[in-house]
Amino acid sequence: MSYYSIGLDFGTNSCRSVIVDLSDGNELASYVFNYPSGDAGVIVSKEDPNLARQNPADYIDGIKIIIKESVKKAAESSSDFTADKIIGIGVDTTGSSPMPVDREGNPLCFREKYKNNPAAMVWLWKDHTGYEEAAAITEIASKLRPEYLSKIGGVYSSEWFWSKIWKLLKDSPDVFDDAYSFVEICDWIPAVLTGNTKPENLKRSICAAGHKAMFNDQWGGLPDKEFLNSLDPKLTSLLDKLFKKAYPAEERVGYLSGEWAEELGLTTNVAVAVGAFDAHMGAVGAGINEGTLVKILGTSTCDVMITPNHDDLKDIPGVCGIVDGSVKGGFFGIEAGQSAVGDIFLWFVNNLVPNEYGKSADEKFSGLEKAASGLKPGETGLLALDWNNGNRTVLVDVRLTGLLLGQTLHTKPYEIYRALIEATAFGALTIIDRIEKYGVKINDIVNCGGLAGKNPLLMQIYADITGRPMKVSKSDQTPALGAAIFGAVAAGKSAGGYDSVEEAQKAMTGINKIYVPIQEHHEVYNKIYTLYKQLHDSFGINEAGAGLYNVMKDLLDIRDKVRRKN
Repeated sequence: MSYYSIGLDFGTNSCRSVIVDLSDGNELASYVFNYPSGDAGVIVSKEDPNLARQNPADYIDGIKIIIKESVKKAAESSSDFTADKIIGIGVDTTGSSPMPVDREGNPLCFREKYKNNPAAMVWLWKDHTGYEEAAAITEIASKLRPEYLSKIGGVYSSEWFWSKIWKLLKDSPDVFDDAYSFVEICDWIPAVLTGNTKPENLKRSICAAGHKAMFNDQWGGLPDKEFLNSLDPKLTSLLDKLFKKAYPAEERVGYLSGEWAEELGLTTNVAVAVGAFDAHMGAVGAGINEGTLVKILGTSTCDVMITPNHDDLKDIPGVCGIVDGSVKGGFFGIEAGQSAVGDIFLWFVNNLVPNEYGKSADEKFSGLEKAASGLKPGETGLLALDWNNGNRTVLVDVRLTGLLLGQTLHTKPYEIYRALIEATAFGALTIIDRIEKYGVKINDIVNCGGLAGKNPLLMQIYADITGRPMKVSKSDQTPALGAAIFGAVAAGKSAGGYDSVEEAQKAMTGINKIYVPIQEHHEVYNKIYTLYKQLHDSFGINEAGAGLYNVMKDLLDIRDKVRRKN
């Protein structure tokens, strides 16, 4: 008898559900819900390009639709499937994406007073409004609590928890005062499903807490009151209303509430796992093991590795954290990544590619890929920096911007497209070099996400630039698959699931395709990579003699002053 688990994947623009057969990982059904609020699901601001918020009501509406529709599709695709055989639900989300909540765990933006106030909504991962706060946290922590920075790459990011909360406190003190606590959406959604959203009762994710909120058992959990007081005394009052313990995703939050079971047509025997971030669950869905680097390629990328937690692991400057249990229990999770990859290509297609390549975005991508595939490495004479949304690793600087070098009056759109792909691959190689420099050996690379499965040119360029085979996961929905795996582990073997992540991975994950590097191409790209590193260091590192570190930031300062006057 087959049993099934549901993986819920809450992304930047949409959410999806996947129903997975636990015996072999077969994905019976999937359904996608596009968030209706804002611009493609994101609340943005013309005045401040750093602002990116989300309406949590979209998640609630999404859950109802994607689960019901995927259950319906699963029943149509398999005569063996029935809804009562679903035993687990796992949840992955973006992050750090915290939101202010009241004593009952309800989002503040559900109140009439705050329904149109972006500050009371979810502060999406890509919200960079707190870049000044992040820089101040880095500066103060380096003096008072350097250990706080040592486990998160040495620099605190504006994408993370405390910089967003502090920015909210400064700009919207009324929202801060009315908030009882703040909750990551990867913690809130499992709580909603189990019917217990009070902040004190939540099982918080170690993935979110460790990588984004400076939580570590070595110093007793979250940053201490003395440190928070040095940022703002009001932050110290919040500490007691947050959490003192965090859990890996194998843990069970509880079971589906009666209300939700009735709404979704499921049973109250469905176990709900602790949530985590999409990249970490995607790594599990891609079959991550020791020595494997998993690249989740989407609008941005996350690079994830694991190493046994008994190893003497060095701190790695510039990564997004080294956290015990953030990927799976018994292992340190190592996270790195790039702030924009697919978003760069989409920006280019939507804004700069003429209609001769097609009318729709899909048609333009197809035309660009066909033309760019005919080029040889180095043929365009172009070189780009992949910083259109800042640099996440290894510079950790959101105030860096994109750059395209080498344009002439003969430059074609497909040549630029190829240069942008190459830039993201050079950025990926920079991360690989940094991780290996600090003693973590990378034996193989597994890629997953929409770009890995749909863009052969990108995968071949990545193989050629890194000089390593690029494996592609058999699932193109690995975050949702990973979430389903954790749902199965939360249910346990006695209920038809699994007792360990490793056991579930062995049955449910695999490789679909491998792109092998072409040596002749790799040799050319090695020369271009040297030039990329020159640009990377000149614009990205603030050292005497670098000379260009101020250029991008001065331009942003001028832009912001002009916009404020308007």
